[in-house]
Amino acid sequence: MLRTTFRSFGGFNYRLWSAGALVSNIGAWMQRTAQDWIVFTELTHHDATAVGFVLALQFGPSLILLPLAGHIADHFDRRRVLIVTQSLQSALALGLGVLTLTGQVELWHVYAFALMLGCVTAIDAPVRQTFVAELVSDANLSNAVALNSTSYQVARMAGPALAGLLIAGVGTGWVFILNFASFSAVIVALLSLRIADLHRHERVMRKDGSLMDGFRYIRGRQDLRVVLTMLFLVAMFVMNFAVYIASMAVTVFGASAGGFGLLSSMLAIGSMAGALASARREKPRAILLLASVALLGVLFAAAAAMPTYLAFGITLIALGWALQTFMVTANSSVQLWTEPHMRGRVMAIYMAILNGCTLFGAPFVGWVANRYGARMSLLVGAAAGLVAAAVGVRYLVRHRGLRVEREGWRLRFTLEQPRIPGP
Repeated sequence: MLRTTFRSFGGFNYRLWSAGALVSNIGAWMQRTAQDWIVFTELTHHDATAVGFVLALQFGPSLILLPLAGHIADHFDRRRVLIVTQSLQSALALGLGVLTLTGQVELWHVYAFALMLGCVTAIDAPVRQTFVAELVSDANLSNAVALNSTSYQVARMAGPALAGLLIAGVGTGWVFILNFASFSAVIVALLSLRIADLHRHERVMRKDGSLMDGFRYIRGRQDLRVVLTMLFLVAMFVMNFAVYIASMAVTVFGASAGGFGLLSSMLAIGSMAGALASARREKPRAILLLASVALLGVLFAAAAAMPTYLAFGITLIALGWALQTFMVTANSSVQLWTEPHMRGRVMAIYMAILNGCTLFGAPFVGWVANRYGARMSLLVGAAAGLVAAAVGVRYLVRHRGLRVEREGWRLRFTLEQPRIPGP
């Protein structure tokens, strides 16, 4: 079982990349936690909309820079691009850290750095996602995506908890400085990869309209359109946990910085479990997309009703499992169902949806939390999960002949085989 779950670690390049990425991701989650905390408690008086606006600035550029990101992901050396983008992110962390340590930081500074980071991340994200396909063979791609998510969730579990302790002990400024230092791990890993062992696909001929080719490709693939529609709903209204957790932790349960970080870590515990479970599966399954997103809707409604800090945290663990199961399945599905020469452009569109929807969703959720309370904002996520499930059900019933049969106390779901490579 362990050999199956961790089979991608058999390659030197993937092991090296994973080690560097883990250190860097821990630093990134430490910074994200410190950034949310300083905005919510130090630079404003518990303004959830301000936190949402920071998220919008950080992830919104993915929509604006979509044509450039897709072109770069399919036409340039991905390893070299990542060295540049990771170095720029490191420099931005250093700048924000220096401003905070010298007591000069203001809210507009955080907004500006979030926007600059968002511009760099808009290029970095699709390149990083498709670079995984160069580290492993196609047979191990789904496993590598799941293990990447596991590593990311380990960082998501450790980073906020460490940030909470450091904020209480030495302040937010040093958290940004530590994130600056953490980027050295992934940059060294990228410089040390065995170039001859990379699984590089033939580069696409450079021509105008490359991104439009990606949209036309998706338009002709109904299976991809359904996955991206479900992703749109989840990214817009579900994945705003900085707002959900901050507003619940402070305004409902009166938690400190440590308590805020612990809730983020509890979400990550569930996410890590979901990613590890996904790594054991040989290929993504359409029915799992449907089940996990429907569960998200139910769990968000349950989280809104939790009466205590501990009960809310336990629900976050379950939410993390459902969310990560959906995300890993969606990511690996889109990559595996897409032809290699189109993968960069399709994943650029995927990442633009994933990150860019925050531009609108995060401020809206923050406004709901401010106007109607933190618990009501969670019901926005519940509604989005259930609507996404309805989209999946409609597709599977009409195009895959979804049938539900009862075997004793268990329900069995059956699908017809797709006519084209897909779910």
